[in-house]
Amino acid sequence: MDEFFGSDEFLVMFVPIVVYWVYSGIYEILGSSDNYRLHSKGDEDTKNMVSKLDVLQGVLFQQAIQAATSLLVFKMTHDSEKMTSKIKTNSSSSLMIIAGQIFVAMFVLDAWQYLIHRCMHVNKFLYRNFHSWHHRVVAPYAFAAQYNHPLDGFLTETVSGALAFLISGMSARTAVYFFSFATIKGIDDHCGLMLPWNPLHLLFSNNTAYHDIHHQLSGIKCNFSQPFFVVWDKLLGTYVPYSINEREGGGYEARIQRS
Repeated sequence: MDEFFGSDEFLVMFVPIVVYWVYSGIYEILGSSDNYRLHSKGDEDTKNMVSKLDVLQGVLFQQAIQAATSLLVFKMTHDSEKMTSKIKTNSSSSLMIIAGQIFVAMFVLDAWQYLIHRCMHVNKFLYRNFHSWHHRVVAPYAFAAQYNHPLDGFLTETVSGALAFLISGMSARTAVYFFSFATIKGIDDHCGLMLPWNPLHLLFSNNTAYHDIHHQLSGIKCNFSQPFFVVWDKLLGTYVPYSINEREGGGYEARIQRS
């Protein structure tokens, strides 16, 4: 047991959770000013249909499910990991192989989350009973990024993470970095802040404003892609362009660009 708590497998379970609360906490501090917000602080109080306490409890419960699933996946793959440990060690020394594994993991994560996310919207039963929980947060903020109905969170995020890990063949050490980055990206998409110096906005067109459109009533049937790229929206006809405008009283707002 002591050996497990010092292992990479334990870090995969633990580090992304720490990253989630530290990074979202930073955004909560930055969001105290309306200068770069897509929604005012008042919007969070009047538009959102769930309290921050309920969001906090919901996220912690989902993270517990994710950690338990990670433990199960590692137990299931333990024997094969032992048989291929030498191969894994040699592979992890190659940056090209690691980069390829991460790219595959990003592709799998995006594809699965797009598929399940869109199904949750298309099917009225699934949306009403499960995915509508996430859309109770009409004015997104950082630590609500992983607020979902437990079943929705499991199918959309936990299963996608397990598939990305298994299909990519990445090591547990690589997975620590990958899932920490995926956590940061998910928070960034929900933080509600358009910071001009945010490097993720330069690297990814799937950003805070892009996902904010999806949380608006007029955009709820589009911009399903998450967390990295917008390719599935563009290929399958659910992409809508947007503009970012200054809001009266300070801050910004994202609007769908009408043709």
